[in-house]
Amino acid sequence: MASGQQARAQAAAITPGRRSSEAEAKAEAGVGAASPAERVRALFGGHRLSPAQRRIAQFLTDHLTEAAFLSITELAERVGVSQPSVTRFASSLGFSGYPALREALQPIALSAVAGAPGEGEERHRNELQSAIDAEIENLTALRRVLADPDRVVDIGRELARSVPLTVVGLRISVSLAEYFAYAARRIHPDVRVVTRGGSVAFDALLQAREAGGTWVLAFAMPRHAKETLAVVRAARGVGLRVALITDLALGPLGEEADEVFTAGTGSRLVFDSYAAPGVLSAGILQAMADADPERTQTRLEKYEQAAEQHDFFLDD
Repeated sequence: MASGQQARAQAAAITPGRRSSEAEAKAEAGVGAASPAERVRALFGGHRLSPAQRRIAQFLTDHLTEAAFLSITELAERVGVSQPSVTRFASSLGFSGYPALREALQPIALSAVAGAPGEGEERHRNELQSAIDAEIENLTALRRVLADPDRVVDIGRELARSVPLTVVGLRISVSLAEYFAYAARRIHPDVRVVTRGGSVAFDALLQAREAGGTWVLAFAMPRHAKETLAVVRAARGVGLRVALITDLALGPLGEEADEVFTAGTGSRLVFDSYAAPGVLSAGILQAMADADPERTQTRLEKYEQAAEQHDFFLDD
């Protein structure tokens, strides 16, 4: 039996020289094509739903193109139910959890957008364009969340004050942690990166706390590693506070962190893409820079002097 990622690899395979899949071609011709609303209702059909679950189902049907890209927290708030109610709703439909339900809804939502009046040419999207469309939706959802930037400003201030600042990213999340740390070192005097779990991570966290550090910024992208949960718990255990950037607000990782920031990941291709987490990271870096403008200016000037002295970069 193919694994989930194997199935994604097959489904996301890029078709050279073709602008649409056979299924899209059939839909375009009106052959055996169900509307997006009908496809969504088919997911709910045959299941006994509680009144709260029926409200969730109705919201997903009525607001498909937006709802399919909401976090569990956002969906619960929009419908007016609890987050556990959303989880139970997804489970009652046979999904492992809300993320699995959302992943099933997203291609239906994108097909609805593609079939909207005035956007006929978008019905010919290829697989790469579909992946970009999904990331645009993730960025749109993040934009709504950041309409009130106070939480990002506050965490930027806290991370800027933490000397040293520890950045954690294991497995697939290493790239995000390395990006953040690389940029943060330009404006922060002591940034340490943890990309390995176990005793190595615990030792680094303990040293950071003894050196005066107060915060850890952790990245946790799917698939969520048990090692990451262990590192977050270890950080809390030695007295460090944890800010977490992840795609999910609930679960053990979210429960252990002091602050949780969510950003959707692109899941249309065999490997996830991280446009929204990358923008969120850049926003937090900006908030760190703004928290201490004099230090930021001084450090950036020194870096530019070093770059010029040692001829780091090509002349563009």
